Order: sequence, then structure tokens, then C-alpha cells
Amino acid sequence: MKTKFCNGEAEPAPLGGGGGGGLLLGCGAVGPPAAEAGRELAEGNEEPLPQQPDPRTRRRAFLWCKEFLPGAWRGLREDQLRLAPIRGGLSNVLFQCSLPDAVETTADEPRTVLLRLYGAILQMRSCSKGGSGQAQKENDLTGAEAMVLESVMFAILAERALGPKLYGIFPQGRLEEFIPSRKLDTEELSLPDISAEIAEKMARFHGMKMPFNKEPKWLFGTMEKYLNQVLKIKFTKESRIRKLNKLLSYNLPQEIKSLRSMLEATSSPVVFCHNDCQEGNILLLEGREDSENQKLMLIDFEYSSYNYRGFDIGNHFCEWMYDYTYEKYPFFKASFLKYPTKKQQLHFFSSYLTAFQNGFENLSNQEKLKIEEEMLTEVNRFALASHFFWGLWSIIQAKISSIEFGYLDYALSRFDAYFDQKKKLKV
Repeated sequence: MKTKFCNGEAEPAPLGGGGGGGLLLGCGAVGPPAAEAGRELAEGNEEPLPQQPDPRTRRRAFLWCKEFLPGAWRGLREDQLRLAPIRGGLSNVLFQCSLPDAVETTADEPRTVLLRLYGAILQMRSCSKGGSGQAQKENDLTGAEAMVLESVMFAILAERALGPKLYGIFPQGRLEEFIPSRKLDTEELSLPDISAEIAEKMARFHGMKMPFNKEPKWLFGTMEKYLNQVLKIKFTKESRIRKLNKLLSYNLPQEIKSLRSMLEATSSPVVFCHNDCQEGNILLLEGREDSENQKLMLIDFEYSSYNYRGFDIGNHFCEWMYDYTYEKYPFFKASFLKYPTKKQQLHFFSSYLTAFQNGFENLSNQEKLKIEEEMLTEVNRFALASHFFWGLWSIIQAKISSIEFGYLDYALSRFDAYFDQKKKLKV
């Protein structure tokens, strides 16, 4: 959902050093409707932009391709390299690098790769106005650390075939697999074969051992930072003041306290989570559309961290309800009835547990049912945290983002869904 790019305003970044534990790169507004303006996907179906890169960028791209890529790339002349910009965010600049049609490959080297340059992250510094020199220095370090962590994670995921292949890495960026694909649509999330494979992919993701902080600090650490920001926000426009007052009338400090208390009493394994598993971060691979399985790939790991399993699955279920392609204000459509039914959830859990838990298939039906019923409680309770999290996030975006999107309407929708879910769960 939440595409990353910097708009020059202070954004309460969810991760970094201070108790976050995740890997969000950059700072600034992130928004569901910014699919064209701020997308940073390793997709193969992006339309290259018409303008040509500058000579220095072209020269560097040529040298990186020649150094890191095997076969025909080694003998390529600079004037032969096909280099085209791809739409991406400000925290990353993306280019499609290709061999010309006349040059044949000599082995299994790729004909096209994705060049990702992330120098802009370091150039952003604190991404806030009037920051102190010390604050800028600290943010520079945080940005550098985040890049190192994200690069390590990307390399591990590539090695385990859970993300795009990694062909080369260097201080300024990396060369990745260029994936012919398209993103899923919201309504496709509920298709049984798609849902089963998402569950299997998520289970494999959760089963990874990653060299990062294992404490699940990300969720409530971030939410509390967000809440502190929300309580300081002021608007001048009457319609915005009215919406903010309605949101504040929910007594958010008390609500987050009771939510935390309930979730801390809810059993949920701490695993390595994607934390943003929605349709825009799931690719349908070209040529595999009609395959029964292995036709999907998860991408965009910027929010990934150790977290509660229930949040990752519950957050995914919440995304079934939201369509961000709606072209009129508020530029999203919410359909609460599209939240997965018990039958759809059990279908997801069955595929998830088969991939996640050794020997699950050999258990008796009664044993399976007990585990699945426990997961129903776990996941549907943590879905509350998803609504609360993105509700707070959206209030902040309403203040700092320049994107045309009904952020306060979205926040109201998420809190409506939150209280609706609470009522259903009787908590």
C-alpha cells in the first residue's frame, strides 16, 4: 500500500534506530494513490520514461553492468547499452539496462536488468526543515544503516529465491533482476489459488532466520511515535478540523493502551514479517498466469522486521477491503464486506500452516482444527492493530503530504473498520 518517497517534510519514520527495528528507507509522505509518482517496485512491466539519462549516469551504469554482469555484457561497448529511466520514488532512482537486440547472449546471463541507485537517501539528510547539525548527522547515520540492513536483507532473500535475483551491489546502488510481471488487483487477493500461494509465500518469509534484532518493537514503538505526532497536529481548514476532532474524540491514547494490553495477552509467534503484504507488493509473473502455483513473488521489503505473525496476516486480510485505484475523491474505495470470511481465512491458514509448520499435514483433523481456531483469534485481533496503525499514519499524511488523496477520510475509514472489528470480536 504505502509507496515511499520524500516530500521535504518531517515524517515520523516507523523504523530506524530508536526502538523501531525495521527497514523503512528514506522519509516523507507515503500514500496509497501514489502508484505512479512514487512506486519503487522491481517490476518488469513499467513503462520507461522518454527522457534520456545524463552522460555521467550512463557512463556509471555501463561500467557497473560491465563489471558485475557476465557473458555478453563483458564485451559490450558503451554506445550499445540501452538505458531507460523507470518511474520510481525519490528515495530510489530506477533504470532499465538492456543488451541491444543485435547482441546475442553467450550463456544464461540476463538480457535486461534493473539498476537501482539509492544515493538520494543519503542526500535527503534529515528530510526536515531547520534540523540541527547533530540531528542531520544522526539521520545520515540512520539512512546509511538502513541501506546496509536493506541490502543485506535483499541479498539473503535473493539467495533463497524469495525476492528478485541480485546481480551486483556497490555503494551507490545495486543491479537486480528485471521481472516481467504485473501487480495484483485488490479483488484478486480473494481468489482461492492466489490466496493459497500468498499464504505459502508468507509462511516461507516467516520461516527465515535473519541477522536482525529479534525483539518485536516495531509495531507499538511506531504506533506510539505516530500517536505523539497526531496529538500535536493542527489544521486551519474547517472541514479538516471537523474530521480531526472526530478522530481525536475516540480517545486514542486510552484506545492504544487497551489494544496493547489485549494483544500482549494474545499468543502470536514473533517471526520475520513483511508488514505490508498487499496487492501492490505482490507480482504476478509473466508467463505463469495460468500455473497452479509459483506464479507470485513478494517485493518491497522496506517495512520488513521481526514482528508478531498475527499482524502480518491480519494486515493482509485488511487490505482485501481497500481499493486504491478509485479515480475520484477520496481516491480509495472501502468495502468492509470484502474482509475474508471464516471459510476464506481457514483456506489461507491451511496453506500457511502446511508450509510453516513441519508435520501439520500429518495431524488429525481435530488437532488441525484446534490450531486453526487459535489462529482465527490471533489474526483477527491483530487486524485491529493494522487499522489503528494505518489510521494514525494517515492522519499524519493529511498534514505533511502534497499528494491528492483523502487521507483524513482514509483515517476515518480505518478507525470505522477498527471499531467494527472490535464489535464483532466482542473485545
